[in-house]
Amino acid sequence: MAEMKTTERVNTLVIGGGQAGLSVGYHLARRGVPFLILDASERVGDAWRQRWDSLRLFTLAKLSGLDGLPFPAPPNSFPTKDAMADYLELYARTFALPVRTGARVDRLSRLGDRFVAVSGARRFEADHVIVAMANYQRPRVPPFAGDLDSRIIQRRSFEYKRASQLQAGGVLVVGAGNSGAEIGLEVARDHRTWLAGPDTGQVPFRIDGLASRLLLARLVLRVLFHRVLSIATPIGRRSRAQTLHRAAPLIRLKPKDLAAAGVVRVARVAGVRKGLPLLDDGQVLDVSNVIWCTGYSPGFSWIDLPVFGPDGLPRHTAGVVDGEPGLYFVGLHFLYAFSSEMIHGVGRDAARIAGIVASRAGSRKGQPSAAAA
Repeated sequence: MAEMKTTERVNTLVIGGGQAGLSVGYHLARRGVPFLILDASERVGDAWRQRWDSLRLFTLAKLSGLDGLPFPAPPNSFPTKDAMADYLELYARTFALPVRTGARVDRLSRLGDRFVAVSGARRFEADHVIVAMANYQRPRVPPFAGDLDSRIIQRRSFEYKRASQLQAGGVLVVGAGNSGAEIGLEVARDHRTWLAGPDTGQVPFRIDGLASRLLLARLVLRVLFHRVLSIATPIGRRSRAQTLHRAAPLIRLKPKDLAAAGVVRVARVAGVRKGLPLLDDGQVLDVSNVIWCTGYSPGFSWIDLPVFGPDGLPRHTAGVVDGEPGLYFVGLHFLYAFSSEMIHGVGRDAARIAGIVASRAGSRKGQPSAAAA
């Protein structure tokens, strides 16, 4: 006999309790829209806590706060990933945002004029749904990873925490974006290290330099990424088309930093030969460890609605889903501007989408912000 599901009805359901979901919640609450946030993690901020130990934000603390609450750290410091996780938890608590943790959504569909979200034994019906998640949800690892010798330790980037997880011998880091470069630099202290993949470029300044701290970071983040590179400008629209499926440039590190640390750049990994990684140029690397920093796929297969293009990404206009009234996205890469998935930029998108929901819901200020049980 099928398990009976408990149903809750709510005006607006926010799926995702990270920086995007909490930003959306803050702005919905300000507009008096009843809502509930569902988060798969057991604790607010866990998506940050689970990343590698030495990770720090690329933005200064003074630019890392969400709307309404400055980041509690020295303004010109780069917060750690744990400090960011704790800040998100503080944000939810400060504004009494109704976050339901441990609630992974298994399926989102439509029934008549309402959306239906299923999470385990619970069922939620909502007039509006805001998917507040980045489009990097499911890690990609090439199928031939399973053909590597069983003696080789393999870690995906989200599984890597520290170099002590690795065994003696060489390390191949696959993927030369920001995660791969930073992890490669760290493991190179104790291991011979190779970094495989094409050059993704680099930002043309040091983000931790004095000039950057005083001027460039704010100029680049607040002006270039936030205003110039947006769908409202011709250059922004061209940039969006070019960057949606391209790895971001190196932000903190430079190629010369990797070279100075002894990290050897090699060609793309093409397959496996006799249990060892085979490169595009025919070279075979005899390594003891492989760390896969090969990116993520959107991971939205649980959304059972006809809203996706051939690339697996939702069809939308600045977060408003085309042809599916009441469904929205916040937190996607270049949703409205290059800053849309960044901490300092997500608030603008959250405020705009919350405003659209409020106008369509006909809500009034003073309504309770939490969903009725």
